Amino acid sequence: MDPVDVLIVGSGVAAMQTALRASKTKHVILITKSELRQSNSYLAQGGIACAIANEDKPELHKIDTVCAGRHYNNRIAVEKLVTEGPGVIQELMHSGMEFDCDKQGVPLLGLEGAHSQRRILHRHGDATGQHLMEHFLQQLAKSSIQVMEYTAAIELILGQDDSCIGVKTMSKEGKVESLYAKAVVLATGGCGSLFRFTSNSPTVSGDGIALAFKAGARIRDMEFIQFHPTLLYINGKTVGLVSEAVRGEGAALITERGQRIMSDVHPQKELAPRHIVAQTIYAYLKNGEQVYLDISMIADFNKRFPTIAALCENNGLDLRRLRIPVAPGNHFLMGGIEVDEWGKTSVQGLYAVGEVACTGVHGANRLASNSLLEGLVYGKLLGKYLAEAPERVWPVEKKETKRAESQLVLPNLTEIQANIMNDAGIVRNQANLSRLLLWLESFDLKALLHVDVTRLSLGELDKINAIIVSWLIAYSALERTESRGGHFRTDYPLENNEEWREESVVLDRNRAIHPLKGRELYEQIKA
Repeated sequence: MDPVDVLIVGSGVAAMQTALRASKTKHVILITKSELRQSNSYLAQGGIACAIANEDKPELHKIDTVCAGRHYNNRIAVEKLVTEGPGVIQELMHSGMEFDCDKQGVPLLGLEGAHSQRRILHRHGDATGQHLMEHFLQQLAKSSIQVMEYTAAIELILGQDDSCIGVKTMSKEGKVESLYAKAVVLATGGCGSLFRFTSNSPTVSGDGIALAFKAGARIRDMEFIQFHPTLLYINGKTVGLVSEAVRGEGAALITERGQRIMSDVHPQKELAPRHIVAQTIYAYLKNGEQVYLDISMIADFNKRFPTIAALCENNGLDLRRLRIPVAPGNHFLMGGIEVDEWGKTSVQGLYAVGEVACTGVHGANRLASNSLLEGLVYGKLLGKYLAEAPERVWPVEKKETKRAESQLVLPNLTEIQANIMNDAGIVRNQANLSRLLLWLESFDLKALLHVDVTRLSLGELDKINAIIVSWLIAYSALERTESRGGHFRTDYPLENNEEWREESVVLDRNRAIHPLKGRELYEQIKA
């Protein structure tokens, strides 16, 4: 087939914003491996952070973002986020998106962790993502964008100059096709469902990162993973998110005996940066003490937070007790595919936007409710860039010999989730990370990078991608010998600004794979 102008992989806010902007002048195809409504964006409860109040300023939003990111942020990227944000929100409102307002029509702004001002826009209390996505879906239906659901991207197609020229896809029936495009955009989200405890949609498993890595793109900051402090914790499992907005309205974190756990930990108490709250809750859980959100001070909780109330009731929790059992779980990836301010990766013709991309805007720890804003702002910038992009020189397709694996030995996803949660989760150290690397490398990582994907099932491909992304996380976490933001190591518990504040762990397929690294380190520790 002839190449389309733009092929977008993903269906969240960043994908939608990019597609709608680019489609003003380009032919755009959008593919998603499940349904359009199956995305983290659709699940987002907290809202959109933006400095639109009279007493607020983008500069204050920038300061909060950098402080939460532990001063590791790309300052230029943060500047774009906070200064472009108000204009993007105004455009949204003018196009019909509604936010919760008072009787005078003034937006009701919420407060969340590590914010110095009330600046969080909501819709229907805790259903912001759903309403934002429905707004975009209405626009999508009126556009010229071609949508292909249940179409999984299984490999990027490269030209002889190693540029990206398309995507190999597989339907849920197993049919393989090649879609060619002058620009390929990965907007596949992070990798939350690789972890046993997560707030993420099951479809968000790091596929885009694995695809980009296999194609030669640079992957950066994979050690920085945010664990949301408060997921509903029932019978030893996390079953959904309890938004930070609940703590913003005064809810307190307490033990079974009613002791507040954050009072002496941080000046902002329950609204401290997420990594601090998550690590504190984790420490109590490790000691066998359940932690609860005390919501007794929130009037009309069911009306203020209808989505969370329904989640609790659907899981058998009686909210009349005014206590919600919580535990931390994987929520957001600050790292990902390295991109510049326009979403360009190190592979020509390949772009990334949203959580799958690493602009450096979030630093080591994302500020609450900056994720939807990131998708809106950087989706607009990338979409505009693609809409105005000139024709590229089209290379001949690269013919590569792939390995046909008839009997792959792969772990099941449950085993991967348990191991990465235990060894590269909220608390890490060299022994556990080395053990995880050793286990992941036992599946012949180098071979998995060159396997013939067209001969495998979607289930096998999910496992391969999970192994690759888990390895990237474990390797990066082992390399960064300090604790910063979402990366906490008991053997290096402090920030090391002299060696690490300006340093990044960047990996690519040509210089990252050291098959014996896990074994060497693990055997050193045992000795």
